[in-house]
Amino acid sequence: MGASSSSATSVVEPKMSPRAPVSGASASPVRRSSSFEFLPPSMSELRVVLLGNSWSQRSSVGNFILGENKFSTEAEADWCLTVRGRVKEKHIVLINIPDLLHPNMSEYRLRRNVGTCERLSDPGPHVFLLVLQPEDFTEEHKLKLCRVLNLFSHRSFYHSLVLISTPREESPGLMEKYHQHPPLKEMIRDCHYRFLWQKDLEPAELLTRLGQVVKEHDGDHLSCRSDRWTRLMEYEMMMFDDMMSHILSKSGAAV
Repeated sequence: MGASSSSATSVVEPKMSPRAPVSGASASPVRRSSSFEFLPPSMSELRVVLLGNSWSQRSSVGNFILGENKFSTEAEADWCLTVRGRVKEKHIVLINIPDLLHPNMSEYRLRRNVGTCERLSDPGPHVFLLVLQPEDFTEEHKLKLCRVLNLFSHRSFYHSLVLISTPREESPGLMEKYHQHPPLKEMIRDCHYRFLWQKDLEPAELLTRLGQVVKEHDGDHLSCRSDRWTRLMEYEMMMFDDMMSHILSKSGAAV
């Protein structure tokens, strides 16, 4: 079932892992629903942050949700890119941010992009859609992704849904093999076993699952502001410690 939509793109230039597995939960993909459920009647807008280890994959999924090509899947932007669309009489805001999982991204750039994303999703995102390419998702990627989610809020994992991209090369038993891949398996567990395979996925099915995550929280969005000052103080203390260590090391060298 396709999703009809109209959307506009806006670009915002940049300024400036807890683990709680559900006891007894089984790691099985979300079942398809025969009825197209989406958002509660009282909700008019869904805000989704796209995260993952491939700009192209995230952009492709964003276009898939909207039913039209609004994100470029070729060149990765250096800033947060926001697309607003309309699906089933509901507004959808998709936020695609630069690759936060890149090993060479500095702490400053990481925090700056997270802060920009918080502002674009104000008053807060409803769902983090984690688009993961199974062949490329490493232990380092998993740790970095958990770090990013924690920067938004310690409750981000409760608002996260893992979407496993179709492997580039398919063979019998390959999908189950990737499902058991430790970094991917642990990420699914950290997100309380909310995951879908992209293979043969329909837009209505993905929208339904996004809506189910929203309904789990009674339509409430994630509040990032409650953690913002705590994170700021921690960061300033870390920067102060680094500065003092640098000063003391220079003093020692001078002596």
